[in-house]
Amino acid sequence: MSDSLNTPEAPQPAPGEQHPHGPGVSVRHSRAKGEPRFPDGPRADPAGSHFERRIRSFQPRRSRVTAGQADALQRLWPKWGLDIDGQRVIDLGELFANDNPVVLEIGFGMGEATARMAAADPGTNVLAVDVHTPGQGNLLNLADQGGLSNVRVGNGDAIILLREMLAPDALDGLRVYFPDPWPKKRHHKRRLIQPEFLSLAATRLKPGAVLHCATDWEPYAEQMLEVLTAHPDFENTQADGGFAPRPEFRPLTRFEGQGLDKGHVVNDLLFRRVQHRKPNAARLSQPDPHHLSPTEPPAGG
Repeated sequence: MSDSLNTPEAPQPAPGEQHPHGPGVSVRHSRAKGEPRFPDGPRADPAGSHFERRIRSFQPRRSRVTAGQADALQRLWPKWGLDIDGQRVIDLGELFANDNPVVLEIGFGMGEATARMAAADPGTNVLAVDVHTPGQGNLLNLADQGGLSNVRVGNGDAIILLREMLAPDALDGLRVYFPDPWPKKRHHKRRLIQPEFLSLAATRLKPGAVLHCATDWEPYAEQMLEVLTAHPDFENTQADGGFAPRPEFRPLTRFEGQGLDKGHVVNDLLFRRVQHRKPNAARLSQPDPHHLSPTEPPAGG
């Protein structure tokens, strides 16, 4: 991740006034090298070099942070933000200041759907993780405006969060909505929903907890269905073994609406964490989750 995102324009001096930073010096570029973009906000690379480099399922995006998002990051990150550094196991009861069920959401975009679901179900805590700084600020802003005390925003790699920072059976649900489909065949190894990821996620989900995926990329949907159906720790909630109708609790997002307008087909998958492994467990070899994927530098695009 990078802290080199564009910053809001600073007020310009009136004609004839001396610029407070001297002539020809832009406030936008006045930060010293290495100085954090948001001193009290999310860190640029919370896990640093503490963990092996591996194939990543995400690619950080650089885009402009609005003044409102920047303000939310500065004000609310110390209260509702979590840097995923992999250095400790977090107490979810302490993080949310209650013992309500906790659902992990991986990749929330700009956070509109996350905020709507949190508002509709205040008795469920939502730990929403992403690496997109504008989205982090936007979700914090939405949570603040809506008085959503059941939302926490995680910054960093969700794999490190699952593997290093969550206790076994800590989660009551997992949501993965519209993950990057990595459509090129040579990039399929970067897709998040793989047997190794499911094995790790299963250790952190309580028996009976539901993994809910949604995608508008049909080949990825078919792969998700195949991998989840074959995995010994999950069972389909649909009696016919297929895709699920979109549940009422998952809002139709702006991104999803744009896809539907283009003729995309959106598929939902709802699989339950089973109490005991299914009899066909031998069909899949279960790698050590500490070696979730081969050591390899992240792709450049």
